[in-house]
Amino acid sequence: MPISEGTYGFGSSTGGRLLIKTSRAGLGRKTGHDLTIEAMRWSGQAVVVASDPGKSSVTVTVETGSLTVRDATGGIKPLTDADRADIKRTLEGEALLHTAQHPAITFRSTSVTGTRESFEITGDLTIKHRTHPVTVHGGSDGDGAVCGTAAVTQSAWGIKPYSAFLGALRLADDVRIEFAVTRLEPLPGPGDAPG
Repeated sequence: MPISEGTYGFGSSTGGRLLIKTSRAGLGRKTGHDLTIEAMRWSGQAVVVASDPGKSSVTVTVETGSLTVRDATGGIKPLTDADRADIKRTLEGEALLHTAQHPAITFRSTSVTGTRESFEITGDLTIKHRTHPVTVHGGSDGDGAVCGTAAVTQSAWGIKPYSAFLGALRLADDVRIEFAVTRLEPLPGPGDAPG
């Protein structure tokens, strides 16, 4: 179903996927893995103003404790379940996301440009109480599915990329965010009376 003007909810509860893709750096990069980490619990809301796309808006909230390693490529040996559990502990620890202190990552749009088929959303991304602008590039197909990408530099938010072997193996500072939303749930708009 094509996207029409209105207010929509989306996220993991409607079959959406939000992935974080890391890559390796350093002299020992052949020994490590490129990771695909999935946010298992996240939600968003989009207000679509077809007649004036600049008035559209998007907000997204991700539960940091729901980040889970989904895939790993490269490396000398395959990633084990124990490795995945170690990575999750590292992600949740004080050195990275410190999920006990910072349970959510949020994105709030500040501008939307383009069309429903091809758009750019610039907004404020808040991680660990630090906020910086990020631009999302995306689009939708004729059936209403929406997908897109964004690049995030971890150190800008006070996240030190994981390293091992005295820095010979480390994650690259830049990570790629990918999302795919196959179903948008219509929500009452600000002026709609409760049904």
